[in-house]
Amino acid sequence: MSSLFFSLVPLMVFAFVSSITPGPNNIMLTSSGIRFGFVRSIPHMLGIAFGFGGMLALCAMGIGSLILAVPVLHLGLKVAGSGYLVYLAWQLRRIAFRKDEGEDQRPMTFLGAALFQFANPKAWVMAITGVAAFLPEVQPVALAIALFCFVFCAVNLPCIAVWAGAGSVLRRYLAQPEWQRVFCVVMVVLTLYAAAAIWM
Repeated sequence: MSSLFFSLVPLMVFAFVSSITPGPNNIMLTSSGIRFGFVRSIPHMLGIAFGFGGMLALCAMGIGSLILAVPVLHLGLKVAGSGYLVYLAWQLRRIAFRKDEGEDQRPMTFLGAALFQFANPKAWVMAITGVAAFLPEVQPVALAIALFCFVFCAVNLPCIAVWAGAGSVLRRYLAQPEWQRVFCVVMVVLTLYAAAAIWM
């Protein structure tokens, strides 16, 4: 048992580094934490974990490599991911916490967050790289895939929760309209950078 644990340590390290660093999911969760608070962002976080777990399983079965090997599918993935981020930046430009502007806004749903993973190029790269380098060498293969998905998601969920938590903390300091505008500009720039980075 101890040898299996130590064999999973490199996977845990990779999952931590790739999950805690900035990307579309973490930028969106920071924004959600600020706009809606931590508790209302929980379905968004769980949707990411569920959708990403499904992506990990698909990549472990070889689907991810197939998608990236077919130019049309790869291009479609990049267009969908960057297009959504540009749309998100357009929405973020109007962030404000006055009630008259925020009543009709809702956090991203569990299903929406889960489906977004399949249009998130960073998630695909994380999944494919993780499978290629860190899939446990245990039998049967189904057990290896299940173990891989469980460990990765167990590390990923607290990491993304940190970003939503950071957003909810920042929420307290953004009561002033001028700071809201500063935040809007920063988040829009970061989101547009994430969209551009897909093509780099």
